[in-house]
Amino acid sequence: MESVLTGSVAPRRFNMLLLSIFAAVALVLAAVGIYGVISYTVSQRTQEIGIRVALGARGSDVLRLVVGQGMRLAAIGLGIGLVGAFGVTRVVRSLLVGVTPTDPVSFGLITVFLTGVAALASWLPARRATGVDPIVALRRD
Repeated sequence: MESVLTGSVAPRRFNMLLLSIFAAVALVLAAVGIYGVISYTVSQRTQEIGIRVALGARGSDVLRLVVGQGMRLAAIGLGIGLVGAFGVTRVVRSLLVGVTPTDPVSFGLITVFLTGVAALASWLPARRATGVDPIVALRRD
């Protein structure tokens, strides 16, 4: 009986394994993408940040500006992603056993993880930007 049960559940297990692998890859790609976009945006704004520092902006002001803008972008992306995820729940419903498609724990953990990634992705380039020498930034391009 156990082998019959295992055989009948095997296709669903395989589908969930594939879905889990793709979800993990998507999560890593999202994290790398968030960092890449925010880092690129900060590098493009080096001259502006140098002008702000030359005019008297403190490092904490620059840090707050860059992290705030990065988190705003992340919040918009998370909002769109959550709406899309709730929209796809009908497709996934048949593959889940013991978990609802709109499991608040799963959605909460992913949201917290991506928010943390966005905060770190904003903070690292922002910290680098606070150390920008205004002279070097103004000479650039």
